[in-house]
Amino acid sequence: MPSDPARGKGRTEKLELFDGRALDGETAADDRPPELASEALKGGEIVDTTAETDVASLIWGFEQLAERFVSGLFARFAALSGVPVELENLRASLAAGGTSLLVLLFEIALIVALVAAVFILLARRFKKASAAKSGAWRRFFAGATATVAALVIGFIAARLLAGSGVPLQTLRLWTVVTVLGSIILAAVRSLLMASRRTEFAKRSVHLSALVRDLSLGIGLAIIVVALLATLRLWSVGPALEDLLRTGLGIPIYLLFAWAVWRHRRTMAAAVAGPRPRSRWRTRLAKMWPAIVIAFLIITFLSAQAALTLGASLRGPAVLLTALMFLAAPHLDAMIGNWAQRGLESPDISILAAAGRQTARFTVVAISIAMLGTLWATPLAAGFGIDLREVAKGAAGVALIMLMAAFLWNVVGTGTARALRAELPAVGGDEEVLGVPHSRLGTLVPLLSAVGKSSILALALLSILVSIGINVWPLIAGLSVFGLAIGFGSQTLVKDLVSGLFFLIDDAFRFGEYIETSGAKGTVEKISVRSVSLRHQRGALATIPYGAIGKIQNFSRDWMIEKLTFRVAFDTDVEKVRKIFKKIGQDISANPELAGDLLEPFKSQGIGEVEDGTLVIRAKFKAKAGKNFMIRRAVLLAVHQAFQDNGIKAVSKPLTSNPGA
Repeated sequence: MPSDPARGKGRTEKLELFDGRALDGETAADDRPPELASEALKGGEIVDTTAETDVASLIWGFEQLAERFVSGLFARFAALSGVPVELENLRASLAAGGTSLLVLLFEIALIVALVAAVFILLARRFKKASAAKSGAWRRFFAGATATVAALVIGFIAARLLAGSGVPLQTLRLWTVVTVLGSIILAAVRSLLMASRRTEFAKRSVHLSALVRDLSLGIGLAIIVVALLATLRLWSVGPALEDLLRTGLGIPIYLLFAWAVWRHRRTMAAAVAGPRPRSRWRTRLAKMWPAIVIAFLIITFLSAQAALTLGASLRGPAVLLTALMFLAAPHLDAMIGNWAQRGLESPDISILAAAGRQTARFTVVAISIAMLGTLWATPLAAGFGIDLREVAKGAAGVALIMLMAAFLWNVVGTGTARALRAELPAVGGDEEVLGVPHSRLGTLVPLLSAVGKSSILALALLSILVSIGINVWPLIAGLSVFGLAIGFGSQTLVKDLVSGLFFLIDDAFRFGEYIETSGAKGTVEKISVRSVSLRHQRGALATIPYGAIGKIQNFSRDWMIEKLTFRVAFDTDVEKVRKIFKKIGQDISANPELAGDLLEPFKSQGIGEVEDGTLVIRAKFKAKAGKNFMIRRAVLLAVHQAFQDNGIKAVSKPLTSNPGA
């Protein structure tokens, strides 16, 4: 249709391209550049309709998906009418293979029973034989030998029962499935039982019941997967396969959910692991049964939705994912117990103990890699992504993270052992727990924090470099930013520098009682900027290093405790001196106090005379921080001796206010 010249001229002015060409007439609607693909003309002006187009496309996509789902659902119900035909085809295929359905089922049951019995008997026999010389490698080779023997016997029996063709392939399939199923069930049982808390020396009855119910569900799921694989071997149609998948899948999912809900407390206790537990671990343990049930529901709905849309999920992938999901926290708890034993054992080196701690991170990385291989690989192939490049980049990142995790655990293990040597187990005595640390015990936590921060920063920069990001502009920007903060925050710089010199001078340590210009108390926390003091009444004061000023340390080396006693003027001073000497000898002979007493309690004679009252002074020398118990014992002994010898103490007279 011809267009109006005047109107076309206006449109040509509005739709002038970057290369000077103009669009008019029908060309304006069809040949627009990509930059204007989502624009439209309204009243001679260009209007952006990108948002409206995206919303419309999203709605259209949902409508198409809903139509496909409804049509697929009707198709699945309609396909059920073809089940009798597929059964007849299966009978015909069996007859062509020289067997029947009952004979094949009998042969399968015979193979499963024979292979399972051989595997179990050999595994138990090898386990008893290697019990005297227990070891991980011995157990591994025992299991491998039982596996190979069961496979060989199963293949021989399959050859004897079925000559060749599809019946032989079917029996071999069930041989392999039986061996793999036995290994999976044994691994699940060992994993769940090993994840129980270390304080339980005997097996928990509740945990054994959980293992039994979960093993039943896992066994049925393996049987269903093997049945589906058998139907594919015999080229059975999709209707019978769909019926078997759905009809047997629902009871299995319900059995799993029932087992988890029935043993939810046992499962939560197994996931929680040994004490002490972190807050996130405790929360995860409480939520884990609900998470597992939600995962089962989502997996079932996803499998049914995929079947309805014509893209069924792979049975082995679903089963392996479910097993990994169920076993992951229990495996982590088991490795955590193993790593904790390595951390506490002095016979295991720091590197070996750090390797055990890193094993937890390695298991997580392997689980993520396996899940990515199962689910992300088909999706990436569908989008045309080069899987080799992705795998190469992921391997580099994983290697960097693994090395960083190992170094992190080396620092953490060294710190934990240093602090454990500094503060041995003391049975919860608060006075012993509050003893001052050594200089090493004070500096180790700070050095640990600095080391871990450096490892984390280097790991992040290395990961960015490995994925092709230029980090030098980032480093330069952070350097300029840090320099600006340094010039603009002189107080912060003063605190950092002052704290560095305080630590170099060894002015205070953890657990020491100090007094600064603003507060006094026991050193409870030392950071890079401030120190926290806990007053004896409980108040916590945080003081920046720049504001500390003078420090008085009452817990360093030794201290002299001076005591003053006021007695009547006619008191026999020589008698008091002998009493104090006897008290000093008794305290020096006390095994609980003698180790902290450096110089015995003794009299210093008359210090002064006030208003007809003798002021007698005494002193003793003790280790810093240990004088309080000795002071208590001295005062109690002096009070008892004064009463026994008729010496009367005189109270200090009250001073009156002259202006009153």
